[in-house]
Amino acid sequence: MSNGGFIDAQTLEGELTADVCVIGSGAGGAVTAQVLAAAGLEVIVVEEGGHRTRPDFKMREDVAFQQLYEDGGARATKDAAIAILQGRSVGGSTVVNWTTCFRTPETVLDHWKANHGSTISLAELMPHYLAVEERLSIAAWPLEESNANNRLLYEGCKAIGVEVAPTRRNVKRCMKSGYCGMGCPVDAKQSMIVTYLPDAVAKGARVVYGLRVDRLDEEAGKIVRARGTAMGGANRYSPTGKLLTIRAKHFVLSAGAINSPGILLRSGIAGAVGRRTFIHPVVGVAGLFKDPVEPYYGPPQSIAAHGLAHRTDGIGLFLEAAPLHPMMASLASSGQGADHLATMRTLPHLTAHIALVIDGFSAEEPGGTVTLRGSGAPVLDYPIGPRVVEGFRTAMKTLARLDLAAGAQSVRTGHDPSITVRSEADLAKLDALSYEPGRIAIFSAHLMGGCALGSDPATSVVRPEDLRHHSVENLHVIDGSVFPTSLGVNPQLSIYGLAHRTATRLASAWKA
Repeated sequence: MSNGGFIDAQTLEGELTADVCVIGSGAGGAVTAQVLAAAGLEVIVVEEGGHRTRPDFKMREDVAFQQLYEDGGARATKDAAIAILQGRSVGGSTVVNWTTCFRTPETVLDHWKANHGSTISLAELMPHYLAVEERLSIAAWPLEESNANNRLLYEGCKAIGVEVAPTRRNVKRCMKSGYCGMGCPVDAKQSMIVTYLPDAVAKGARVVYGLRVDRLDEEAGKIVRARGTAMGGANRYSPTGKLLTIRAKHFVLSAGAINSPGILLRSGIAGAVGRRTFIHPVVGVAGLFKDPVEPYYGPPQSIAAHGLAHRTDGIGLFLEAAPLHPMMASLASSGQGADHLATMRTLPHLTAHIALVIDGFSAEEPGGTVTLRGSGAPVLDYPIGPRVVEGFRTAMKTLARLDLAAGAQSVRTGHDPSITVRSEADLAKLDALSYEPGRIAIFSAHLMGGCALGSDPATSVVRPEDLRHHSVENLHVIDGSVFPTSLGVNPQLSIYGLAHRTATRLASAWKA
């Protein structure tokens, strides 16, 4: 079935051709496709997941996770210790993220220059940020319109002296439903399905969905074709056996920090692929308040605290709020039986405050590694080292302190069994707890690295100036996998800006 330029792979036969094949339709792929199509290039965008739009967003976790997330929301690290939330549909993670927008910090760009041979500067990126921010209506969210979950984070940080501020969000006429993570029910979120992908289609691009790219065929230092399998079933998880190929002059890999390395590894294009994968590992607490918080309503993430991002005595941290709907709350809460039920009954009065670890800036933080399972599916192995453990310990104490300062009656940790903190005197309990994998709930929604940019082919995959693969002439990687460290901020705007900059350069070169 075709919906304008959005085409179900099951309806196609044989071989497709284009000037450019973009693999992945999220933040990197969509922006790249729009810029190249606007320049007059013939573009095909390939997406493994389905094409879901506003009528499909039922505001139900059991429906949304199956339709919109990798592995139905069950993706995890190799040891199952870290839950990974990644989008899997047309528009990728932009359909399910929480709308938080930060430019790449200049300190991060400087670190890349000093340590990874990067040439990227904030001044160079600025016009591209401005262009993207205008198209996506990115603006500061008013503090007074934050929900209670975020407002209590703000008040707690102020009370304990941690720098905190409202975030910027990519929304237009937001109705503050709180269901951003399940697809915006009113199209207020300016995700790729309502902005750059329709823009690309209007310029002639085709978006082929339900097509898994199995491998790229390389001959004489160039990719000659992409081979894929049409995926069927209600949520596009069942291979149909129908095989398609795409021939193009240029290939752009934008499948994300696990799937982009996975495709390269399946294609026999190795080198530094899959190494130095960073995830901003996340731990959190739940504060119990007398008055209702209702963490499932309102803008999910409108406050962020970066006062601990540059700690001199340990790994950097930043603090945010997370929406807490019933299914996710039940999975994140430890205990069982009556204890678990008692926790769930307090859900309307709980905050969900999280700390994200800024990994990748020390030799002691090598990150994770993407490899292939026997089935060919990619999997991330992410060991938790001592610096990250120290970061978790500091984070839990900080989060408990700020919730108590904001008026929480008690604070529960994510340990199993959970520990309850009721006063400053109880904080010492947190030092004695285990922060090893399997003993505390750990999450990630920020996947970065695995195809790192850099000047040295021995330690990186793509060139900084145009994100072209070091040894494959017509292959570029444009997504969060090219970051050689994590960012210390939510990554979507960094991906948008870098994609817009790189695609603009490529459009100029390819049309010359």
